[in-house]
Amino acid sequence: MDVFPDTVIIRSVKEKSKKCSVLPLKGKPGIILLNYPFKKTLSLPNYIRLSAEGPPLSQADNDKGILLLDGSWRNAGNMERTFESIPPRSLSQYKTAYPRTSKFGTDPENGLASIEALYVAYFILNRNPAGLLDHYHWKKEFLELNNFPAS
Repeated sequence: MDVFPDTVIIRSVKEKSKKCSVLPLKGKPGIILLNYPFKKTLSLPNYIRLSAEGPPLSQADNDKGILLLDGSWRNAGNMERTFESIPPRSLSQYKTAYPRTSKFGTDPENGLASIEALYVAYFILNRNPAGLLDHYHWKKEFLELNNFPAS
């Protein structure tokens, strides 16, 4: 695939479908979901990667595509190494409403659920987040916790 939409989500096949917050976005215009691992390499020039580490996402990134890696924090390292050439951007000033259940202590303090991270990125970049949280169980709590208007 030579041309990618604004948002590419790479989803770990180890992630349980039942817990996956981004699966309802499958088929949404402007978003493509791919399973990880995959055999082909992707070229994503002019993209930024949402990450727990890195400079904060800002309006300066408005002309860039978004790469979102979706998987457990425990398995995120392998996915991040695969895409380390894509500049990371953090969203550290926001809080998750997703209940943490890590038995391994691998969740970063500033970690968000994938769908929360995508919503915040769209908000910061002035992209329309309508419908992103429609199927998210903790939508109301997330919006209130971060002082976003109810949608």
